[in-house]
Amino acid sequence: MKSITSCALPEGALLLRYAGAQGYADCYRTEVPGPVSLAQYVEAFYTSPLFRLERGILKLAVARPSSDAQARQLGEGRIDAFAAWTVEARAPGQLLLCDYQGRTRSWLMVLPLPERTGTRLYFGSAVVPTPRSVQRGRPAMGWLFRALLGFHRLYSRLLLGAARAGLSGRA
Repeated sequence: MKSITSCALPEGALLLRYAGAQGYADCYRTEVPGPVSLAQYVEAFYTSPLFRLERGILKLAVARPSSDAQARQLGEGRIDAFAAWTVEARAPGQLLLCDYQGRTRSWLMVLPLPERTGTRLYFGSAVVPTPRSVQRGRPAMGWLFRALLGFHRLYSRLLLGAARAGLSGRA
């Protein structure tokens, strides 16, 4: 089983528009055997037991319910809103989502490995500076972001691992 590693965003990644700016962007990757489509990856990611817990919290905390069927539809490109996110951009093999407050982005990408031996899965996030700090001319992320960054990095790895596990168990 391949590990999950932090890496630079690959060339052509939709999340690149947020990298290097005054905000924050990260990228993690892992590999699974065999071919995996973006639709399969998106569904596995958003229907994993770990993400179902997050979906439950979003339903209660911000009245943004979602279902496994909607996760499948999101991956297939049939809907553009899911839980607390809307689609910001799609490209072959990748999906970029924006949260309902416009502060964070979530990005998923699949990249087939040579000779169809497997698929590289990418997951990344971006956080943009607070609007008030931009208005003041000093873009900043805010104290809450700094306080939760370690948790965010761990959680990102856990989410990617949960999606990988779901895909590894596919028929």
